[in-house]
Order: sequence, then structure tokens, then C-alpha cells
Amino acid sequence: MERDPVCGMDVDPKTAKHTSVHEGKTFYFCSPGCKKTFDADPHRYGHQKKA
Repeated sequence: MERDPVCGMDVDPKTAKHTSVHEGKTFYFCSPGCKKTFDADPHRYGHQKKA
């Protein structure tokens, strides 16, 4: 399972209908709304926070 970077929901990459590629990494989304939010500002969601 992959985590939707916008809402945090678990998404099965084998059945995910909504995806985006950002800096060579594929992100999976639970809905078109989460994908749209991500695509509008991928740097906000596309990078892991460092501890």
C-alpha cells in the first residue's frame, strides 16, 4: 500500500486510478480531488519531512 500524500489514506498502487509523477517518484491518490490538490503544489506534499 502507498499513502495518499494529501489526505493520508492508504491506496493500493495496483488499483489506483489517480497518480502523478513528481521528481521521478509516482504518487497515488484516493480521489481526483487529492490529485488536483497535489498537482497544484507538489512541493508542499511531494517531499518527506526530515526529523
